[in-house]
Amino acid sequence: MTAATASPQPRAGGRLHADERRAEVIEAAIRAFAVGGYAGTSTEEIARLAGVSQPYLFRLFGSKQALFLAAVGRCFEHVRAEFTDAARHPLPVNDYPPALAAMGARYAEMLQDLTLLRLQLHAYAASSDPVIRDFVRAEFARLIATVAAVSGVPASELRDFFAQGMLMNLAAALELTEADVAWQRMCEGGVVLG
Repeated sequence: MTAATASPQPRAGGRLHADERRAEVIEAAIRAFAVGGYAGTSTEEIARLAGVSQPYLFRLFGSKQALFLAAVGRCFEHVRAEFTDAARHPLPVNDYPPALAAMGARYAEMLQDLTLLRLQLHAYAASSDPVIRDFVRAEFARLIATVAAVSGVPASELRDFFAQGMLMNLAAALELTEADVAWQRMCEGGVVLG
């Protein structure tokens, strides 16, 4: 289970309300799409992970695309909430905005579980679909607006923050460590050739 959602508890009588079941299906979709991506994940697999029938999954979401967008939306919602919370606890760092330092530290913690990161990367990869692209673009814009609002920094610092975040994504996805020579050189500002 990711940090994005908590597993709902059954109501008295053992049945879940449709909204609770929907949350469970989204959680299962996050896990499945994070591994297989949009094209490589079947709704049958997601239904099995969620413990529902495939027809019920379609009754809840209507299409695989709608379910993918719900999962991606939950991912972005989680990151926005974590950044907003982190900004309430600024970190004093030399020559760096304290709210951004807190958000960066929180993001580094979040990257310990690669599920949401992998889903995010699959969302970018699936952006050849115009509906997915427009949705991901809008969610990314909302994330930038959130960081701008809670940090109060100028656009140039936002750009650098997100650039560093993308670099963190790459390092986490490739499981780069300080032992990787190319990674060390890049972090030190050196050019890495082959």
